[in-house]
Amino acid sequence: MGEWKASVTVRVNPALRAELWQFATRERRSLGNIGATLLEWAFEQLKVAGSTERLLQYKIRQTVKQPERSGAARQKP
Repeated sequence: MGEWKASVTVRVNPALRAELWQFATRERRSLGNIGATLLEWAFEQLKVAGSTERLLQYKIRQTVKQPERSGAARQKP
């Protein structure tokens, strides 16, 4: 049978909710699913860091989008 899940309520500002909803829609997920995925991932990061203070010291670098190569460039000669 399926896994039992507990409900968690989180209050966020409307702008964050709208942005989360946009990401969820783009990935064809529900807002609850994307929230649960992010919460599980963030909690794993917190456990590794040991505290919220240490966790928040880490910076995530923005990735620079690489220009897409044409189909011909990807093919092997």
